[in-house]
Amino acid sequence: MNLDNIISFLTSIPHQLQENILWVKLAFFGISGIFLGIMIFVLTRTNWLRYLFIEDLVGFFTYKPYGAVRITRRWERITKRLELGSEDEYKTAVLEAEEMLDDVLKKLGYPGENLKERLEKVTPTTVSNIDQLYQALQTRNDIVYNPDFRLSSDQAKKTLAIFEQALRDLQVF
Repeated sequence: MNLDNIISFLTSIPHQLQENILWVKLAFFGISGIFLGIMIFVLTRTNWLRYLFIEDLVGFFTYKPYGAVRITRRWERITKRLELGSEDEYKTAVLEAEEMLDDVLKKLGYPGENLKERLEKVTPTTVSNIDQLYQALQTRNDIVYNPDFRLSSDQAKKTLAIFEQALRDLQVF
């Protein structure tokens, strides 16, 4: 078969059949466009592209892990609560610091239902102040479960320092 045979075969197809094939082609082209739109929508709404490309590129060009700036800002917001001088702000700062440490341990893959269970999986070589973390966790539990618990500025600062040291040991900062 050569090119002349192919051209003669295509020109011998009846005109009505060619028009019907045109509509089939247009229908498949439209369906392809719909699927392409769905793929673009899904890729922009999920984290798959971020995990695949963006995190590596950001880490490469900024020499910092992806999300380090966001975590630093979050910690700064927590520590600014101490400057407000209110006991409620101290309590909120401790609760947010505990939640932040819990989120970090989750993202690092430590199993468990809560922070206490995750801390049981952490070794002293990973986090140097593991015993102090249990004390900080007790302070957090006192805040949550004891409505009469009073938290002083010094106690809040010490508790946040414990959480900060743990986050530094985990190389979050």
